[in-house]
Order: sequence, then structure tokens, then C-alpha cells
Amino acid sequence: MQTFGKLTQHLEIEYLTQHYIYIPQNDEKIDIDQLKNLLKNKRKTVAGTLFLYNPAMSPIGYNTQTKLAYQGYEFNNEYCELNFDDMCDLFSNAIKTEYKGKLLEIKYLFNLNRPNIEPTPVLEEFENDLDRYSSNQLTRYDKELNYHDYLNIRLSGKFVFFAWGHKYDRHHKNIIAYARNIIEQTQKLGKDVAFLYDNTHDEKDSLEVGYFLSPVTVGKFRAARANAFKKAFKTNPPTIQKMV
Repeated sequence: MQTFGKLTQHLEIEYLTQHYIYIPQNDEKIDIDQLKNLLKNKRKTVAGTLFLYNPAMSPIGYNTQTKLAYQGYEFNNEYCELNFDDMCDLFSNAIKTEYKGKLLEIKYLFNLNRPNIEPTPVLEEFENDLDRYSSNQLTRYDKELNYHDYLNIRLSGKFVFFAWGHKYDRHHKNIIAYARNIIEQTQKLGKDVAFLYDNTHDEKDSLEVGYFLSPVTVGKFRAARANAFKKAFKTNPPTIQKMV
């Protein structure tokens, strides 16, 4: 598996604005030109979309320990191949047979390319930004680069697998509304929806409140989450899985 993305910097803040993974048919690798050719016909080449929380990705030859700008990375609005993170490692092990030769688009609730933002003061800034989003007021993070205009969101492929987690605070009313709007728009667009959930909410309530388990976790649930994710992606489109 390979992973590619476009990184953008604005006012010294770094965002991952586009992200795809490629599931090889055998052991072949593609280059940037081949990726661009695949993206010319998304209806046939992109199987679906996985919706995560926020990225912490780096191009090959760089790392996430400091800002990419400090490492000399040139933000040229071109695709580059990215290093794997823990999520990509799971994808590589779990998503195989049914998706060979296909791209999967990765979208994020927030595109800020920075590790460990939950819970932090960053979420308070997101909450305040989303309160201003529909107005002419300035936001801390770029409206187009960090957030989704849910009414005009473009979702590639036949399905959306929600995996952005469930740990944003309940008092973040604007963030919750933002997440719910994306869910509702996904359903209106007729996409097949899948996710992992547990006994905290049933399947219907998980959708209503935006409670989706991340497939990557630590501790005693790590293997169970990974196995449930693998089971979900045994079919195309993936299926909803309950943690037991």
C-alpha cells in the first residue's frame, strides 16, 4: 500500500488538504503521474472515503516531530508520497482483496496537520472558529483549508467509513453540530455508511450523535478494534461492526 497527499501552509499553519491511499493489485507501486491519471476517473478508481479526525502526516524524507517548514519542505501544492502512520499500518494489513487496484480517499474532520490535538486548547479554537464559520468574521484556522463546507462536500466512491473517534467534549456544541451536518449530508448524497460502535450507543444513535470508534487505539481494546475494522473491510462496501 502507498499513501499520497497534498500539504499546504497558510500563515505558518500546516494542513493536509488531500489524501489518498492506493491498494496494490500485487506488489506494484505507482508514482505521482500514475496517481494523477487514476484521479482523472474517480468514479471508477476511488472505491470510497474514510473519515478520520485529523492528520499527522509527513512526506517521505521528513517527519512529524517539528513543522515541515522548519525541515525545509517546500509547499508547492503538488502531490507527494507520505510516510505511514499507525492508521496507515492498519489499513495496509486490513484492506486488501476487495479493493485491489483501487484508491481510497481519506478525509478529516479537521485538516490541521498536527499530532495530539485532542484534548487541547486547539479544540476551543475550532469551537470558536465554527461559531464564526458562516459569517464574515476572521477565523484562527483557514475556513477552506481546515474545515468542510458540508453542503458542498465532495465524497468520492460509493461509501463513507466514519472513524473520527468519539472523544471530543460534549460542551463543544459547534464541533458536534459540524460533525452531524457532515453525517447528514453524507446520507443525503446516498452513500453507504459504515463505522465501528459499542454498547455506549446503538447503531442508530451512533449516527445521530456522531459517535464512531477509531480503529486505532491503545490498551486492551487495540486488537479487538483492529480485528473489527478488518472484518468491516472484508466486503466492498464495508459493513457496520459492533464491538462486543
